[in-house]
Amino acid sequence: MSGAGAPSPHEKIDGTGLNVVIIAGTWHDVITDGLIAGAERVLAASGASYETVRVPGSFELAVAAQAAFAGGADAVVALGVIIRGGTPHFEYVSAATTDGLTRVALDAGKPVGFGVLTLDDEKQGLDRAGLEGSKEDKGAEAADAALRTALVVKALRG
Repeated sequence: MSGAGAPSPHEKIDGTGLNVVIIAGTWHDVITDGLIAGAERVLAASGASYETVRVPGSFELAVAAQAAFAGGADAVVALGVIIRGGTPHFEYVSAATTDGLTRVALDAGKPVGFGVLTLDDEKQGLDRAGLEGSKEDKGAEAADAALRTALVVKALRG
């Protein structure tokens, strides 16, 4: 696992006035629930308003993110878990999810915090889910990135 070089937030984020939607898949619920808890913790501490919605899987994150932006969201936090299996399905779903979320963010001109874990096994997800004993909290990191980028975009647009 490479957490080396990750930024560490130095100041509290003031997300007051920002509307954020957390969108999470339903696969691997223990890991996904940990990701959601981390994202919600960061958003609540920032003062941003937020809601959490679930979609069937990671492939569906992009269209739900697009709908969230159409509904007025300033940022989206996309959370999902894709675990490698014995077929090429992993590569297809991982690529489509990443490409779809990138397209949605660019089309909307608004940030998508990317918290989609692409894993070789379940243990890697548990290590990244922000659970007790986890080494990383990717849900919190994705929410932090979405908030910070939303504030930069807002400032650049004046």
